[in-house]
Amino acid sequence: MIFKFFDKLSQDFSELLNDKKEYNVIIEIDKEENKKSFTAHSVVLRYRSSHFDKELEIATTNENNIKTIIKPNISAQIFEIILKFIYGGIVDIENTDTKTIYELMINSNELELEELSAKLESYLIESKASWLRTHFFFVYHSIFDSNVFTNLKKFYNDIIVKHPNLFFESENFTSLQETALISILQRDDLKVEEIKIWDYVIKWGIAQNPTLPTNLEEWSNENFKVLKITLQQCLPLIRYFHISIEDIWEKVKLYEKILEKQLWDDMIQRHMFPNKSVKSLVLPARIISNPELPPRTISTSELPSKVNEPFSTIINKEHVVELSSWIDRKSTTYSLENIPYEFELILRGSRDDFNPKTFWNMCHGHSGTIVVAKVAGTDEIIGGYNPLAWDNLTSGFMETNDSFIFSLKNGDMRNSILSRVINSKEALLYLSDHDIYGPDFGNCEFMMKSSVSDFTQDKLCWCDPSDACYEKPIRTTNKYFSIVDYEHLRNMRHRHAGTIIVIKVAGTEEIAGDYNPLA
Repeated sequence: MIFKFFDKLSQDFSELLNDKKEYNVIIEIDKEENKKSFTAHSVVLRYRSSHFDKELEIATTNENNIKTIIKPNISAQIFEIILKFIYGGIVDIENTDTKTIYELMINSNELELEELSAKLESYLIESKASWLRTHFFFVYHSIFDSNVFTNLKKFYNDIIVKHPNLFFESENFTSLQETALISILQRDDLKVEEIKIWDYVIKWGIAQNPTLPTNLEEWSNENFKVLKITLQQCLPLIRYFHISIEDIWEKVKLYEKILEKQLWDDMIQRHMFPNKSVKSLVLPARIISNPELPPRTISTSELPSKVNEPFSTIINKEHVVELSSWIDRKSTTYSLENIPYEFELILRGSRDDFNPKTFWNMCHGHSGTIVVAKVAGTDEIIGGYNPLAWDNLTSGFMETNDSFIFSLKNGDMRNSILSRVINSKEALLYLSDHDIYGPDFGNCEFMMKSSVSDFTQDKLCWCDPSDACYEKPIRTTNKYFSIVDYEHLRNMRHRHAGTIIVIKVAGTEEIAGDYNPLA
């Protein structure tokens, strides 16, 4: 039999951290007016962190045998959390903003606290995916400088593969590290035509050498040599034998000098004599097809054990309380303990697709649903409730008295906005062009639209404030916008509302019962 008392051990070591009598290490954190000193014990630091073990070997010692370690690039707030983890093995991030949690992960990795770093990485992916997507390049840049964070790298690379335009067309693309670009070029499932990948690689390579002439006709052999050296790790990853001869002649030939002569000869030979073998390595074609996704739903009760993701990355439980109260037309808001609905995830753009057609395919037949969308470049969360079934075979205005559109309290939005339908005959508009149009409440009073089949790519979503189908506008501007992410949620009443109790009276043939419409 083994008895374990880890809670008491953690508590005792946490109290040791606050003991100023026996410390023998001072750690100076941050710089200038934010500088702060922490006391610690060398024996604890050595055994909890290999990084501090090495630091203590070279740290200076004063006349009182106290060593000083200087860490100017860590904030006092973050280091205090780290020190509590080192001593007590406990990290409390309940009320910590996501950016601080991210910085905590980075600093934990730098201090070789692998257990904490890995835990925070998993937490960010599982619980803060929306923030990670919103701060795509900020995070993406920093994680590829290290050999860790493999799960985060995969998280971002999966997004890039699914939505490559977000990556390649960004103004931040050319500032990307070479290691990050290589990790993307290695993917067989990158859904981009190979000639476009060639164009992007050339664009990136030129951006790394700003002294190259802007006019290609002015390039010297030395200029081509510089570009070739810059792209020496990227060029072998391009699938040259899956580029058409027209594109090779019109685009690749312009930079023929950066390619090996054997490769160029083999490309031309392959198109002239397709059955003849070549000496160069022939990489397989990328998988650029985008098959239709079948409808699928994930219940909130299934999520923790099966797919390990929250029912929503956009709204929280407080929002659910508010939305549930609006659905039931309550004069007072439900409490957190008395929410009559369970919200079921039908679709998440970042998980399933941002194509309008995906919305109609996956949401077809679902009634009593909520669409919530995160507006790009703002803290706004907007959406609409549709009590009717979405129908991808129907077009035209749909009539209901119970739909509403809304803007939820979040970030800079101090109060939520509820706008109920007032023109019931034009409550919703089902448009037949599913390559362009998604959900449309009223006559564009909340509309999701994209001409490139991706709601995140072009600013065509709109909340028209001038129409009169709903009580009031849910945005303070009439500008078009794109979205960061969106979700389609089905509200399911639980706690057994709308039940019938039936009993048979003993000794008789009587059957009695009662109906309760409430939960």
